[in-house]
Amino acid sequence: MSQGPRSGLAAVSSALLAMSRHLEMRDVLKTIVASARELLDAQYAALGVPDDHGGFAQFVVDGVSDEQWRAIGPLPRQHGILAAMLHEAKAERLADVRKDPRFEGWPSAHPDLADFLGLPIRDGDEVIGALFLANKNCLKPEGSCGFTQEDEELLSILAQHAAIALTNARLYERSRELTIAEERSRLAHELHDAVSQKLFSLRLTAQAAAALVDRDPARAKGELHQVATLAAEAVDELRAAVVELRPAALDEDGLIATLRTQTRVLDRAHTARVTFTSNGFRALPAAQEEALLRVAQEALHNALRHSGADRVEVTVDRRGNGAVLRVTDDGGGFDPTAVRRAGRHLGLVSMRDRASGVGGTLTVESAPGKGTTIEMEVPGG
Repeated sequence: MSQGPRSGLAAVSSALLAMSRHLEMRDVLKTIVASARELLDAQYAALGVPDDHGGFAQFVVDGVSDEQWRAIGPLPRQHGILAAMLHEAKAERLADVRKDPRFEGWPSAHPDLADFLGLPIRDGDEVIGALFLANKNCLKPEGSCGFTQEDEELLSILAQHAAIALTNARLYERSRELTIAEERSRLAHELHDAVSQKLFSLRLTAQAAAALVDRDPARAKGELHQVATLAAEAVDELRAAVVELRPAALDEDGLIATLRTQTRVLDRAHTARVTFTSNGFRALPAAQEEALLRVAQEALHNALRHSGADRVEVTVDRRGNGAVLRVTDDGGGFDPTAVRRAGRHLGLVSMRDRASGVGGTLTVESAPGKGTTIEMEVPGG
């Protein structure tokens, strides 16, 4: 700590206080990474939270621009030095990470890293993250590491507190999930009771109308008016419930962030390459964003489960005041003219209903052996 013990202690205190201010997982990760990079005066810092499939559930970087991060591509897998930190659960301090025998390269757009300091973040015996820094801002004699033993000890302190912050964030998210689940269960019960009563009334009223249609047409007409009224009330209650049951991630993160997260998860979970891009999108009314999300999910499900595709591309772009969603795969395709069979099998009827329900349109381009493109366009709000 070249600035002396007092300023170093103040820096550590600031970093720890910053971590304790946040409960949202993403905010906690960003704060840890930014604090570590500033504290140890490095050009780059990153923190990965592993998943159970050989990849990372979340990976946050500091010192890399948004454009550079997009150019780098998908999240890294658990290999090389990252795997060593996660699986061997020990610190790694290297003069040049590129010369380590475990180094396996990185994408062409990745910044060039040399001296390296990494530590696992542990909660008891469980490794819950990997924190590393690279390219310390200091003069480095040839072949030596800019990061010192003192830096490693300082980062170790930060990692211990990062474990507490991450654990608290996970508990907070779990608590929120339980709250949401309880609320949705309550809504489901209310919806069941309300709609069941309406449908029961509809059935009885329709039966009464049928019994009266021959002997008392005027009364039968009145009963049919009542059927229409009850049906309208049932529709209103269903719509209200749908609004309340809108996906939480969509409310919190917006359409683009939600789709980006979901495509990354699918990319890790399937052998097919799944990518997502967006250009110029502007936020739309809630109903339109939810319809776009649901159609994207349905189209992705079809492409990954039924098409045999090697690559699936999802794009959301601005079009006028609205937006256009496109899900394209290079799979086996099908004959769109076989509407009845394909529509039922691939959920095309449901997707078209979602599109038309928000004033949009849905088109399907496909042919046997030629892949499939699902395009949905919605107007602006």
